[in-house]
Amino acid sequence: MKVSIITVVYNGAAFIRDCIESILNQTYSDIEYIIVDGQSTDGTVEIVQSYGTKVARFISEPDKGLYDAMNKGIGLATGEVIGLLNADDFYRHNRVIENMVATFKRTDSDAVYGDMLYVDRTNPKILKRYWRSGWYGENAFLWGWMPGHLSFFAKRWLYEQYGTFRLDMKSAADYELLLRFIHKNKAKLAYMDEVTIVMRAGGISNSSLQNRLRANREDKLAWKLNGLTPYFFTFWLKPLRKLKQYVSKPPEALDK
Repeated sequence: MKVSIITVVYNGAAFIRDCIESILNQTYSDIEYIIVDGQSTDGTVEIVQSYGTKVARFISEPDKGLYDAMNKGIGLATGEVIGLLNADDFYRHNRVIENMVATFKRTDSDAVYGDMLYVDRTNPKILKRYWRSGWYGENAFLWGWMPGHLSFFAKRWLYEQYGTFRLDMKSAADYELLLRFIHKNKAKLAYMDEVTIVMRAGGISNSSLQNRLRANREDKLAWKLNGLTPYFFTFWLKPLRKLKQYVSKPPEALDK
């Protein structure tokens, strides 16, 4: 099973090596690694180019933002499975892809997801937040559930049949896509009960109250665009679910 991993980056020289190495060090060998750069000016391009053919596809050109760059990468992907890993982030260990592929084969699922850690931007030993996605139940989106987007690996046919990221969404484009794939179109899911992704804190959707309020408005729009009707409390439960992530601790140590 060929797996395409896509990294999008713009001026990410500070952390891009950690991201690349976490992919190149995976025990699973059939990986197509694609990097989409927004025409960086800080040395990112030179860092990526130093890896030569270890990066299967590399483009550096202006884009319309994060989700446009992701869509470009998805368009280039030839793997049966597609995963996304941002330039600031890295895989939790070197068996993530191996375990993910085994989960696909064991469950015959359309998509596989796991858990995520948010850590301090400069010191990844400092835990900020633990996103335990948990097992999916039918209609879980109505109760404020969603999996961590970067822990989500999808069969390529899902993107081909149901579309990629909407560029008219800003911070909630990932939520809208997951809502479309899972809740609306009933993609068959399998859960990897382990931490797969480590993210450096500072994401677009949760870096300020203003962005959180905008994300909430876009969450509502996501349901409307898909012709779906949420419960009146759905949009209250989604941010409330996140509160537990700031006090929960992962079962394994960060330095394992």
